[in-house]
Amino acid sequence: MNDSGLAIFGGTFFIVWLVIIVFYTFVFWKIFEKAGQPGWAAIIPIYNVYIMIKIAKRPGWWLLLMFIPLINIIIGIIVLIDFAKNFGKDTGFAIGLLLLGFIFFPILAFDDSKYIG
Repeated sequence: MNDSGLAIFGGTFFIVWLVIIVFYTFVFWKIFEKAGQPGWAAIIPIYNVYIMIKIAKRPGWWLLLMFIPLINIIIGIIVLIDFAKNFGKDTGFAIGLLLLGFIFFPILAFDDSKYIG
């Protein structure tokens, strides 16, 4: 592959990646607003995780647990289960958020579910 082919590939990859980032920022913005939180929190790193923990009705200090290796996996799963339940979804949907988040987070953002937390 010559240099121009690599440049085209790199440029295309960058544009696709940028579209994905913008889409998922919009998705989380909608989810946060649906839960009564500020939508702009979706664009602030670490703070957006704190907001997800708040939406899951877990204590804010759990954010610190997200920085501990292996513990963060367990805490993340618990937060996703509670996150889904607070939107009226079941544990199966939470597993979908965990394993197929690229499908289930947009579903959560654009379906007619209400935040019941």
